[in-house]
Amino acid sequence: MCTLEKRGSLFILTLTGNDEHRLNPNLIDAIKAALHRVRSESTGPSALITTACGKFFSNGYDLAWANTTSPAAAAQRIQLMSSKLRSLVNDLISFPMPTIAAVCGHASAAGYILALSHDNVLMRKDRGFLYMSEVDIGLKISAWFVSVVSTKIGSAIARRDVILRAAKLTAKMAVERGIIDSAHDGAEETVEAAVRLGEELVGRKWDGHVYGQIRRVLHADVLRAIEFDETVEDAAEIIASRL
Repeated sequence: MCTLEKRGSLFILTLTGNDEHRLNPNLIDAIKAALHRVRSESTGPSALITTACGKFFSNGYDLAWANTTSPAAAAQRIQLMSSKLRSLVNDLISFPMPTIAAVCGHASAAGYILALSHDNVLMRKDRGFLYMSEVDIGLKISAWFVSVVSTKIGSAIARRDVILRAAKLTAKMAVERGIIDSAHDGAEETVEAAVRLGEELVGRKWDGHVYGQIRRVLHADVLRAIEFDETVEDAAEIIASRL
């Protein structure tokens, strides 16, 4: 489901396998295990790059997996995905090194949140878009999703476009709105740019523990918000109504 490559002081985590990289418990657990490895193998200033193979960076929660014949089971599965993703975002906010998302395909809904949970976001400009799909598919967006978006997107107009207009933003559009750091010609070029940025950040020789603690202070509102997801029951009811 994912691979981890150590390249000098950089760790490159790549989502593999299913092209959509839907965030079901198995994939989230695999990412968390990779982050644990990075923590244990890092011996000095380091940086993490997260990317993905194929058409998608991540197409969000695995709603097909949650779509069982039992509404109660669907609610439990949605709760599990939400709990695990919130735990993963907590791990990234606490992570003791700079983090970079190299988005080489579509990042939708929860997949968009995963990308934004990194300190830096780079994106390929020849394919892919950022898309918060909730209003289009009739799901209430969770407060903690909004907290992540509000922390990472400074412009009120850009936040409106992302959340209330479900804008499908290309890399060029996302750069113009201050949502991502930079746009690059293709997947390989995007990862190469992430590597260059990672090496630059490693060269600053920051103390990883201090870096993580500062990030926790910076994103304290997100950490409070991810303690609870009030939309789980709403989502379960909607999915159950479509069975």
